[in-house]
Amino acid sequence: MGTHHKAPARVLSSGHKLSEHLAAYPHLIGDRVSNKFNITDGQLPFLFKVLSFRKALPLQLHPDKHTAERLHSEQPDVYSDTNHKPEIAIALTPFKALFGFLPLEKIAIYLSSTPEFAALLPPVIINQFISVARSSPSESEGKEALRDLFGSFLTADVKEVKMQLRNLVKRYDAGPDRDEEKDIRSLIISLNKQYPEDSGVFCAFMLNYVELDPGQAIFLAAGEPHAYVAGDIIECMANSDNVLEAGFTSGQKDVPNFMSGLLYSAAPAETRFLPSSPLTREGLTGKATTIYDPPIDELAVMQVIVPKGEAESHPGLGGPSIAIVLEGGGTIEWGSEKMEVSKGHVIFIGQGTDVKFSAVEDELRVYRAYVEA
Repeated sequence: MGTHHKAPARVLSSGHKLSEHLAAYPHLIGDRVSNKFNITDGQLPFLFKVLSFRKALPLQLHPDKHTAERLHSEQPDVYSDTNHKPEIAIALTPFKALFGFLPLEKIAIYLSSTPEFAALLPPVIINQFISVARSSPSESEGKEALRDLFGSFLTADVKEVKMQLRNLVKRYDAGPDRDEEKDIRSLIISLNKQYPEDSGVFCAFMLNYVELDPGQAIFLAAGEPHAYVAGDIIECMANSDNVLEAGFTSGQKDVPNFMSGLLYSAAPAETRFLPSSPLTREGLTGKATTIYDPPIDELAVMQVIVPKGEAESHPGLGGPSIAIVLEGGGTIEWGSEKMEVSKGHVIFIGQGTDVKFSAVEDELRVYRAYVEA
């Protein structure tokens, strides 16, 4: 849902691309947002998605702005735009994901407890990493050790990776579990069934693995490694389709650029969680709206849950927005206009437009992505 050229939204009544409509009526975006993001062609700064998956998505990262510009100039057929792609993911159902590097000491434990993992790496790299992990390293020392370790892993011999993964799964099948590995044993087995002998399976020993409850969210900056494992989510990101992949894919793997684009930031999963907060604005009626507001300028997302028979009014925002109805039915009103909506309807709302969401026969659940300046 957005204006990216690879999958542009269209206006239902005319069939025109949303970007064409916004270019013809720029007041719907507004001068402040247009000036801030240098918009001249109706392009929205964000891209809005609903994802539903039971098989792990590729191990990937998204480039920062400088890297995206370089990659697009070098390989425009692969990297189709020049934008960065930080993103948020909001769980609609239990959502399993790998993202961000584990704390160094946790990776060091796996290196000591899991011989199949350690067999992929030079002993000198392992010893240096464990030494750093146990020594309260500075940020730069930690990043360097992590870069050396992960770089060695990504360039490990493919035949050795496959053999050690077979050995690991065979050991897990035979049991019993080792205490250090019991939390990810089932994940390893599941990922290997989905992607047999794929090197990405070993990333379970280096990345945080969590299951988010519905309503919980994460924010991933450009350069954060991640692989979404299973669930239904709302996803919103800067307006880009640039992806660097290194596992769980039959497509192109770009290991050199993946390595150079990584944020080598090791921290518990909770540091990437994005809390929600009640929306508080002058002119707001009701208490049905919460907001997910990441530390970037291009986007934020509202969750609107209106009980049956009630309504929620939003004052006009300082920029454009897109809303999708995920559950229930009701109406959306603006000015003298009223539209009946139900599950699956997607609505563009221009900047400065007051809107009223009303639930009629069932609870109305809406997600609304927007940008302000």
